[in-house]
Amino acid sequence: MSEYRLEMKGVVKTFPGVKALDHAQLSLRPGTVHALMGENGAGKSTLMKCMFGIYHMDEGEIYYEGEKTEIKGPLDALHKGIAMVHQELQPIPERSIGENIYVGRYPIRHVGPLTFIDHQKMYEDAARVLEEVHLPFDPRAKLGSLSVSQMQLVEIAKAVSADCKVLILDEPTSSLTSKEVEALFGIIDELRAKGVSIVYISHKMDEILRISDEVTIMRDGQYIGTWAASELTTDMIITKMVGRELNDLYPMRTNEPGEIVFEVKDFTSINPKSFRNVSFHVRKGEILGVAGLVGAQRTELMEGLFGLRCHTSGSISYRGQELKINRPADAIKNGIAMLTEDRRATGIMGVLSIADNVSIASLNKYLMGGCLLDDNKIEQLVQDNVAKMSIKTPSSKTQIQSLSGGNQQKVLISRWLANDPDVFILDEPTRGIDVGAKYEIYCIIADLAKQGKSIILISSEMGELIGMSDRIMVMCDGRCTGFIDGAEANQENIMELATRFE
Repeated sequence: MSEYRLEMKGVVKTFPGVKALDHAQLSLRPGTVHALMGENGAGKSTLMKCMFGIYHMDEGEIYYEGEKTEIKGPLDALHKGIAMVHQELQPIPERSIGENIYVGRYPIRHVGPLTFIDHQKMYEDAARVLEEVHLPFDPRAKLGSLSVSQMQLVEIAKAVSADCKVLILDEPTSSLTSKEVEALFGIIDELRAKGVSIVYISHKMDEILRISDEVTIMRDGQYIGTWAASELTTDMIITKMVGRELNDLYPMRTNEPGEIVFEVKDFTSINPKSFRNVSFHVRKGEILGVAGLVGAQRTELMEGLFGLRCHTSGSISYRGQELKINRPADAIKNGIAMLTEDRRATGIMGVLSIADNVSIASLNKYLMGGCLLDDNKIEQLVQDNVAKMSIKTPSSKTQIQSLSGGNQQKVLISRWLANDPDVFILDEPTRGIDVGAKYEIYCIIADLAKQGKSIILISSEMGELIGMSDRIMVMCDGRCTGFIDGAEANQENIMELATRFE
């Protein structure tokens, strides 16, 4: 009898121009949480997709319960007891929670020669699973009525419903509140006690060291090693991940904030439960951080400023001149760029190339005769940005969805740089990105500020805001509750303002 529930040996996976996995390996023991770590592009998700049958290995072997096996696809993986919660959710919002949990494997009943979905059994089973993972949701309710974080918890319930022996969690806490993270850890502890082998992928070091029994680290598609989590520190993990020491998490900044460039006064949403009477300004060359807890309406405010949401009152001024922004095209025309919170849903165009994604917001600059695109100039634009931003890609024609999260984010920043805006709104620019790629994004932000660009940085990571901001605006329940100078900011004074309810 093997001591391992599942083993992957010598796994090779190649995509056009990229060797994503180079003889990678992983060994999972029953009843343990095994963290899989590495920079974006290290091959973590690719290895897990090979385990789950989404990708077929070019080389390598998988042993399950001590026997060599072949996983032909996700349904085969589920039948074998392997379940996966993906980093990028793919919900069906117009269907019920129960239907989302059992999609592709609905219970059926036969009436003579006819076959029907047994909805009663499906909802009874869904209710039992939701109760098992302590989620107080009605299985008949539409999934779209839940928040993104609640949808993520439903995905975990879906995996549990498969009665799995191996559970893969790819960035499971990226959209969860601290309270929901605690609930998830409780579920993980219960599954571990039942003997389930859990693969946990996350860039959050505190989570890894708290929840894991073992840690495997990958770099550039290769296996670096496996260690007991109790033997590791955050600094050791980072050094093994990036192959070098990162002495400072945040770059030195030499920006010098100047005159007020962008000003917002008494900005109020059409939705009475959203942002209201918000006023602030941003100076030339300044990084203004925006802090707040879940529900503070930070994203909604920024979407309102960019023309994605309606407002009833208030004004936006650029260099003293009032702007009328009713749609994103108005914001873009006035030199405002916005990197959205969810790059998969509202950022990248996954099936299009890197060239298309970089140039889409500035195509008017590359028209010949008013109707034809100058492909040579677009290609030069893309190549310049690939070099400047250190984007790892085999070609400008590569589909953006095949890139790692960090490289996708660099492409989106390149899209806005092509327009040469003066005001950058960056909403969670490092979410789901490893520590090495984060540092690169931080350097880009610092360089933009040094060039005189005005940066509005929204982040849920307190350290990121403190480390990168010249000033921090704090929001609570749709209101601005105060400003803190970057040099004086700490977790205590930010949290005091972030919890100042009326």
